Amino acid sequence: MARYQIPPDPRENKRKDSPEKRPRRLRQDGQEPIPWRWLGLGVLVTIVSIAIALALVNSLLDRPPLEAAPVEPSLIILTAPPSPIPSPTSPLPTPSPIPTFTPIPTPDTAVAPPEVTVGYYANVANTDGFGINLRGGPSTSNAQIQVVDEGTLVLVIGGPELDEANDRLWWQLQLDDGTEGWAVGEFLVPAAGP
Repeated sequence: MARYQIPPDPRENKRKDSPEKRPRRLRQDGQEPIPWRWLGLGVLVTIVSIAIALALVNSLLDRPPLEAAPVEPSLIILTAPPSPIPSPTSPLPTPSPIPTFTPIPTPDTAVAPPEVTVGYYANVANTDGFGINLRGGPSTSNAQIQVVDEGTLVLVIGGPELDEANDRLWWQLQLDDGTEGWAVGEFLVPAAGP
């Protein structure tokens, strides 16, 4: 069986065979030398650039100004049309008329109208003595407030409203005690007021 051997390092041979480098020159103060050649060249270029710039500026400033032909001023006369003569105005504004209140005439309830009308009275009739149901709205589906006896005088305050389910006209009524509700119009007959 063969044994493994570590190969020699080629770098070690090179070091041994190559001549030694010269040691660096050591300065005693530890600073790098100043590159006088480059520093001098930079200062020279800067001085030449400044001199050229100054020469250009002086040549531009030394030029004589351009001669301009004299221009005679022209006169422009503005004329406006004559202003109209103001008409005398009064210092106080003219008053506007004050609207007058025209009262709406109250209906004459002493005479019965030809048909049931808002603002007039009506009698409960044609119920065969049962009276009518006063309801909370213009429909039989609304809550019943009270029963109004036949022959009772009521004030019509609203309507008519059509109940499409039953095809009836409803009127809003007010009783003597202030109770308000809705009743079917076919049980109301126009009447003169009290």
